[in-house]
Amino acid sequence: MVDVVNKKDVSVRFMSGDKACAEGALMAGCNFFAGYPITPATEVAEHMSQRLPATGGIYIQMEDEIASMAAILGASWGGAKSMTATSGPGFSLMMENLGLGIVTETPCVIVDVQRGGPSTGLPTLVSQSDMMQAKWGSHGDYEVIALAPQSPQECFDLTVKAFEYSEQYRLPVFVMMDEVVGHMTEKVEIPSPDSVKPYPRRYTKLPPGEYMPYRPQEDLVPEIVSAGQGYAVHVTGLTHNEKGYPEISAKAQENMVQRLTDKIKKNVKKIVLLEEENLEDAEIVVVSYGISARTAQYPIEKAREEGMKVGFVRLLTVWPFPEEYIDNLAKRIKAFVVPEINLGQIGREVERCAHGQAKVLGITHPGGGLHFPEKVLETIRSAAQ
Repeated sequence: MVDVVNKKDVSVRFMSGDKACAEGALMAGCNFFAGYPITPATEVAEHMSQRLPATGGIYIQMEDEIASMAAILGASWGGAKSMTATSGPGFSLMMENLGLGIVTETPCVIVDVQRGGPSTGLPTLVSQSDMMQAKWGSHGDYEVIALAPQSPQECFDLTVKAFEYSEQYRLPVFVMMDEVVGHMTEKVEIPSPDSVKPYPRRYTKLPPGEYMPYRPQEDLVPEIVSAGQGYAVHVTGLTHNEKGYPEISAKAQENMVQRLTDKIKKNVKKIVLLEEENLEDAEIVVVSYGISARTAQYPIEKAREEGMKVGFVRLLTVWPFPEEYIDNLAKRIKAFVVPEINLGQIGREVERCAHGQAKVLGITHPGGGLHFPEKVLETIRSAAQ
């Protein structure tokens, strides 16, 4: 997934998902991290606090997650590639400034290592219950990009991808890890920094007198400038026009919000990353993501051994959701089975997109542990009847 120029120039490390995520950020060119310690994401911050100063970057511990989110937005406008990491309670605090990042089209990356909630919940135990919050956590209409790794290797790879998407589409991008993946330790292949070319920032080539900070290119994404480059720009959370100046009207709102959503919606096929297995003859399709996708693999193999025609779709990109893809699958299968460690957040999306053409069976769990393989196999058998 990482675009390596020389694949021989790769080192093999044994590390946790949290640390692999931090290494992925560094590989992507991250040079600014602001955050606040919170289990189970603290190891991301700890690793960045050691590695960033050694690579010429800046690490800062803020007073809380509200300030952390504000700091990475400001750093990005100052020319940095910036990131923060948190878990459920801190994720909630970041939502207000997430909206600011969306409306100002500020590239940055937010890592959420999910734990059980609501409130303080289960600080040290797993959940996937922030998936809908990533999409709808701030107010107003907008679209987001959220990636869901299932291994330390993907924590590295998808963090690199998150920085690429943040620059390509100019918005905050989520890496939706979970506690088990974050604390899991496995082999991670890390290419040499010289063999990976970080995705460049889309700086304008127009002179200051001609540049408008929110005038979109053909792909609906505007080019950007940084503080100190000689441009005078107005960056505001208010509804604004192409110059960046506030314009409080229904027309300006429609123009701005429609473009903010369209720049993602019209590029869904370029953004969505999926893994597929055994879909050719499938009558039942298991759809999952993150650690739940790993726990579903053995039951799927057992079900196929029993003669059931079971396929598998793993969502590496959860948002934007692959609506058309699920709709097309639903036309030719009997049922979807959706294991996830929440009470049915992404399962409801599958059901919505299936439009009643196939039944949807959720395997839900409010957090604190993984699914038992027997439960997944039992649900697949039920779907086959």
